[in-house]
Amino acid sequence: MPLAATGELVAEAATARTAVAAFNVITLEHVEAVIAGAESAGSPVVLQVSENAVKFRYGRLLPLARAASAAAEQASVPVALHLDHVQSDDLLRQAPGAGFSSVMYDAARLSYDENLTATRAAADWAHARGLWIEAELGEVGGKNGEPALDAHAPGARTDPAEARAFVADSGVDALAVAIGSSHAMTTRTAALDHELLKRLAATLGVPLVLHGSSGVPDDELRAAVAGGITKVNVGTALNLAMTGAVREFLAAHPEAVDSRKYLSVGREAMARTVARLIGVLRA
Repeated sequence: MPLAATGELVAEAATARTAVAAFNVITLEHVEAVIAGAESAGSPVVLQVSENAVKFRYGRLLPLARAASAAAEQASVPVALHLDHVQSDDLLRQAPGAGFSSVMYDAARLSYDENLTATRAAADWAHARGLWIEAELGEVGGKNGEPALDAHAPGARTDPAEARAFVADSGVDALAVAIGSSHAMTTRTAALDHELLKRLAATLGVPLVLHGSSGVPDDELRAAVAGGITKVNVGTALNLAMTGAVREFLAAHPEAVDSRKYLSVGREAMARTVARLIGVLRA
């Protein structure tokens, strides 16, 4: 089917009081696994390509984007493409021509005023080209080799009053909020601030996004969706599934040299992870 639009999938999830799952992809195996998992679950899904993934692919967006688009168009469930954690304005400007319906513009590393100025400019540019745009306020942390974030540190959480002003002044369509999760967690031990989420959901008039969801236990994810999260980003959980399956296969088959043998095992493990997590979000 034709590519879906991220904004429409998020709006549908909000109406249904659930959340759309958004998975970060790095290889074609990631793409195929996410779609297979979503088809197994009978659910729409968002394929996310991050700026870091583009850097890994020699700085070229189109090869992975076109592969993702082709796979999405053959899927039996709605699939949208989202360009994630974009800091480069040059990369932002490649999004419309590469099949993306949405982008997460990441200026959260900057001061509040600089974040607002940069995000406002990005939102104006994106909206003029029909793109749905997400931003971040607060410190989710854990990206680009950053040290593990103390999610309980003063100032790390998203402030509701500040967030309300930021959304109004920036014009963004969704906001990633810092409520206790962190990127790149390899253990599912994050404890979310559900009282803060409740205040954010009551204060803001846009969909809320949870980043760093791989480190969040199932019951916490369910509570986050019930509390107002409508888009849940997952990346590290796929890498854990793939790497673990490949390691296990190669340990059992040290003579293996055909990459299809172990990549297929890794792809299947990721697909199972996708289907399971979608089930958690829809429970």
